Amino acid sequence: MWEKDININEVREILTKSNVYFGVGAIEKIDEIAEKLKNEGIKKVVVVSGKGSYKITGAWDYVEKALNKYNIQYTNFAKCSPNPTTDQIDEATALAKDFGAEAVIAIGGGSAIDTGKSVAILLKNTNHTADELYEYKFTPDGAVPIVAINLTHGTGTEANRFAVATVVKKDYKPAIAYDCIYPKYSIDDPSLTTKLSLNQTKYVSIDAVNHVIEAATSKVASPYTVTLARETIKLVAKYLPVAINDLENLEARYYLLYASLLGGICFDNGLLHYTHALEHPLSAVKHDLSHGLGLAILLPSVIKNIYPSKANVLADILSPLVDGLKGEKDEANKAAFGIQNWLKSVGVNEKLTDMGFCQEDVLKLTNLAFETPSLSGLLAIAPTEATKEAVSEIYQTSLSEFALV
Repeated sequence: MWEKDININEVREILTKSNVYFGVGAIEKIDEIAEKLKNEGIKKVVVVSGKGSYKITGAWDYVEKALNKYNIQYTNFAKCSPNPTTDQIDEATALAKDFGAEAVIAIGGGSAIDTGKSVAILLKNTNHTADELYEYKFTPDGAVPIVAINLTHGTGTEANRFAVATVVKKDYKPAIAYDCIYPKYSIDDPSLTTKLSLNQTKYVSIDAVNHVIEAATSKVASPYTVTLARETIKLVAKYLPVAINDLENLEARYYLLYASLLGGICFDNGLLHYTHALEHPLSAVKHDLSHGLGLAILLPSVIKNIYPSKANVLADILSPLVDGLKGEKDEANKAAFGIQNWLKSVGVNEKLTDMGFCQEDVLKLTNLAFETPSLSGLLAIAPTEATKEAVSEIYQTSLSEFALV
């Protein structure tokens, strides 16, 4: 019950490799950030955002006021879509280059912030394209400063070195990870997340849960990632039902946002494996599929696969979601069903067939999981041997409701 002793209206600075201003009212810190940028000699910035959330949430009012106050000129790329593409990144970069932008302010969830991170790299590495970046055809030589204003509680990208984009012409959705794209400053203000829809609220929180399950069970997991995973899942289990029933509940948003931040730091250390490596082909092929929903669909089958090899860790961290796990290897089905039932309890019932996938798609999806740049690296650190047969089975057992029987 330690949460009751926290004043959610007190803004705290959380020092990771990014300086994160966290708490209700943290958006007001943009004034201080803008002053710091100005003192560092930055006169022009590109603002990267989605089409409307940066205004609907009220974030833009504070940002625009601060930029004007310190005479920092700006141009706005307000075209980021869910599952951003390399074409969008190139378009945003061209706008920023023509304007002479010296830094990036990204306002949004993972899509906008990841786009902003990518633009920051390309403003520093001016002879390259986003396709070249995401197909690993060069190693970035730094990036311009990044300010991340987070509007969701799922990705944790405001505090880590990862970014994701889709290479549409190849159905690739790779991830990149470079130290140069840790945001210089980030803002996590729970009041900015209250405009998330019901489904967005569910999906982004499920993303955070997946981050820590993978980071706590990968081949590079540590006591640190297990500790972060335990706390993340406990907070999501407690506060996601509250947020679902009251989308404006600031306490629930505060702790879901904190859980997401922990999750981002967790997988920055322990990395990811099956669920993300297998979801990326799903939303690369079907661009309108929510990343979090894709993860939810795959998660029970992934738990079934990895539980015998990580029974003790999973029994511990999943205990807020699944009752009665003892850490015994033969509990894989019980754990998988338990996760499926938790997902149902928060209103997520879909399977791959509901998303338009069928048995004939499994081979293509499996091949993409191994062919897409970066994803084979994630599979290599999975706790079980990630053969094509194992990946195919996860896809197959995620097709329908009765796959785990």
